[in-house]
Amino acid sequence: MSYIIDRRLNGKNKSTVNRQRFLRRYRAHIKKAVGEAMNSRSITDMDKGEQIGIPTRDLGEPVFAHGSGGHLERVLAGNREFVTGDCIPRPEQQAGGGGAGSDASDSGEGVDDFVFQISQEEFLDFMFEGLQLPNLIKRKLTGNEAFQVVRAGISNEGTPGRINVIRSLRAANARRIALSSGKKRNIRAMEQQLAAEEEKDPVLRDQRAVETLKRKIADLHGRIERIPFLDDFDLKYNLLLRQPKPRSKAVMFCLMDVSGSMNQVTKDMAKRFFLLLYLFLQRSYEYTEVVFIRHHTSAKEVDEEEFFYSRETGGTIVSSALKLMRRTMAERYPASEWNIYGAQASDGDNWNDDSSTCHKILIDEIMPQVQYFSYVEITPRDHQALWEEYESVRTLFPDHFAMEQIVDAQDIYPVFRQLFSRKVAN
Repeated sequence: MSYIIDRRLNGKNKSTVNRQRFLRRYRAHIKKAVGEAMNSRSITDMDKGEQIGIPTRDLGEPVFAHGSGGHLERVLAGNREFVTGDCIPRPEQQAGGGGAGSDASDSGEGVDDFVFQISQEEFLDFMFEGLQLPNLIKRKLTGNEAFQVVRAGISNEGTPGRINVIRSLRAANARRIALSSGKKRNIRAMEQQLAAEEEKDPVLRDQRAVETLKRKIADLHGRIERIPFLDDFDLKYNLLLRQPKPRSKAVMFCLMDVSGSMNQVTKDMAKRFFLLLYLFLQRSYEYTEVVFIRHHTSAKEVDEEEFFYSRETGGTIVSSALKLMRRTMAERYPASEWNIYGAQASDGDNWNDDSSTCHKILIDEIMPQVQYFSYVEITPRDHQALWEEYESVRTLFPDHFAMEQIVDAQDIYPVFRQLFSRKVAN
C-alpha cells in the first residue's frame, strides 16, 4: 500500500496564499462574473465586492490514485465467494468517474454551485485587469515624493544588516597580506641565514648569532599572529541611495453632454461610463489628475460631486466643451510636461453647424497635443453629423482617437475595455 505524507510546514498567511491560488485557478469564471455584475449594478454599487458562483462540474480537484496495472490486495468484508489467491477482473471505468450526473432526479436532491465572496480590492483588480492609458510616456520628473532605492556601490559605513561579507573578507585578506608580506620576507631571509649558520662546523658556528636569528624569527612570527583576522577598517557595507523615481504626469478631461436631448437613462449610462473611468484612474494611476466638464449650450468645469449628481440641463453646443478643454490645457497643462487624455460622452445630437466647429478644434488644437481621445456616443438611433465629423478625425489620428457606440447598459463595460485595453507593442 502506498502512503503519501506532506511534510511541508504550515507557513504564515497560508489561507491568503491558498485564496490567491484559488483566484488564479478560476480566473476565467471570476472575470466573466465581474463583467456580468457590471452590467446590472447601479452607480453607487460599482466599486463593491461581488458574490461569485462556480458550477460544481468545474470544481474537480487533483487526486492521487493507483494506475490501471499491478496487483492490489484488499479485504472484502462479508465475502463468501472468493478465497485467497483468486483473481478478480478489474471493473471497467465509466465516463465521468462516477460523479454526479446531469440527468434529472426524482429524489429532489442535488449539489448547488459553489458561491464565494470576493472583496472590493479583488473585484477592482479583475475589473481593470489588462487596461491602461494608451501612449503614456514620461514627460517630466515631478516633485520629490516618489523615490526608488537603488544600489550605489560600497561604503565604509553602514548598518550591520547591510554588511557585504565578500567585500569585507576580501579587504581583511588584503590588509593581512599588506601588513605581513614584509615580515614574511624578513623571516625567509633570516631562516636562510640561520640554515647557513647551522650548517657550519660547531667549532666555527656563531652561537650568539644563531640565538639572535631564532629570537628575531620568533618575534616576527608573533607579530604576524597578532594581526587581527578582521578589523573595523575592513568592514564594507552595501550603499543604498534613494533616487527620485520618474513618474508620468497625466490629466484626463471628462466631457459629458447634459443637454435636453440626453434623457435620464442616457445620462445615467454616461455617468456609469465616467465612473468606471474615474475608478480606473484612481486604481491604476495615483498621480493622474481628472478635469470634469459638463456642457449643454455652455461648458463649465465642475467638481466630482456636481459632475455626477447635478441636474442642470439646456441646449446642445458640443464645441463649448472642446473650447473649455483647449483653454484649460493652455493655462494649466502644457503638452510639453503633461500626458493629456480626453474622454467625451454624448448622444450625438448637436446644434446646427457646430459639428464642423468641433472637427476644426480637434484637428487644429486638441489632437496634436493629446496622447489619446475617446468618444462614446450613447444612442440607439442612427449616427448624426457629429459622428461623421469625428470619423474624419479618427482617419487622421488612427492611433490617438477612438470611437465607440453604446446602445444600452449592457454595452458600457465592454466598450470601456475596448477603449482602454492594453495595446501590444509591435
